[in-house]
Amino acid sequence: MRWSVQQLLAKRHEGLTLDDQVDVSELIDRDREIRDITSVTVKGNVTFTGETAAFDLRLQGSMILPCARTLADVHFPFDIETTERFRLDGMPVDEEDVSLHEPEEGYVDLLPYIKENILLELPIQVFAEDIDEKDAPAPQKGKDWAVVSQKELETQKSEEQTNVDPRMADLAKFFDKDKN
Repeated sequence: MRWSVQQLLAKRHEGLTLDDQVDVSELIDRDREIRDITSVTVKGNVTFTGETAAFDLRLQGSMILPCARTLADVHFPFDIETTERFRLDGMPVDEEDVSLHEPEEGYVDLLPYIKENILLELPIQVFAEDIDEKDAPAPQKGKDWAVVSQKELETQKSEEQTNVDPRMADLAKFFDKDKN
């Protein structure tokens, strides 16, 4: 995913279509949350406007991330659409325009931008569905605590509201009179 400026300028009139697989396994070392990542399919095209080449890309792949609750492996597919633009005339780029880049040493290399976009798409938390407690790497209960689902929590709250402490029963009746 690397071209010289001259190669890109030669393709200016006919355009350039991309359909390739890219190895981004280095991201495993870069971000400790990523346990595994597949090769990324990069599809798109390049359009030229003046002295700018715009790479309209679609990045597809999947990675394995830890469940925030159980630390079990969670398969997380991603499908990212992005546009990266490069200025090909050698003029400096305005630092405030984050989508416009300069070629480095006469070459346009998309790989660092592909990796950056994947890292930006990492979710803060992922949760595994239907993990058996025996298979979970992290314990699901301990002394005086347990992991509960939202549904279980709501059930507990409704049971607590219907079971009134006998010492407070008269007080509960007092508030019921005020509602009427």
